[in-house]
Amino acid sequence: MNEDYLLKVFPQLTSSLITEIVKNSIVKEVPAGTEILREGKYVSEVPLVVDGAIKVYKRYEERDLLLYYIKPNESCIMSFAAGLKNEPSSVYAQTVEDTRALLIPIKKIIAWIKEYPELNSLFFQQYDLRYGELLETIQDVMFNRMDKRLYDYLKEKSELLNNNLLKMSHRQIAGDLGTAREVVSRVMKKLENEGKVEQQRKGIKIL
Repeated sequence: MNEDYLLKVFPQLTSSLITEIVKNSIVKEVPAGTEILREGKYVSEVPLVVDGAIKVYKRYEERDLLLYYIKPNESCIMSFAAGLKNEPSSVYAQTVEDTRALLIPIKKIIAWIKEYPELNSLFFQQYDLRYGELLETIQDVMFNRMDKRLYDYLKEKSELLNNNLLKMSHRQIAGDLGTAREVVSRVMKKLENEGKVEQQRKGIKIL
């Protein structure tokens, strides 16, 4: 990991802290679909995404609910909070596509917070970002109809992957939206009739 790259992406961090991060962390290539965090597990490392994306979700009675995506130059605040308090994780995290991440040991982060106060500002920014996204998720679940939720989800996923053809099953989509596959199939047909999507053998095309 190049120190100049991190200094450019996180200008609020001092060069001495950047040097410590690079020296004590490892860069890991993680294939798409890999579970990197499970509810109930203790956190030893906090990921900082360089390339790719990670989805963070909650599981209720065999149904999943997507909370947010961790995109390049972002970190997992839920991992940070659990590691800081030495508590087991309350969420799951899985790579959406092939992802390259900088894994920072939580023990080092705890020590650096005291020595480098600017690190607090970085994670406070992450808290603010995730808080806003979680409020949008709550509003979406409580007040928006399923056709809007599904279409917004597909558009966000398309933008995230930079591809308007999504190779996803209805079951996978239902998992992210916390609903049943049958509901997704029915609403997907409605969106197709409205000319918003096209279901192909290769996947779902956003029109």
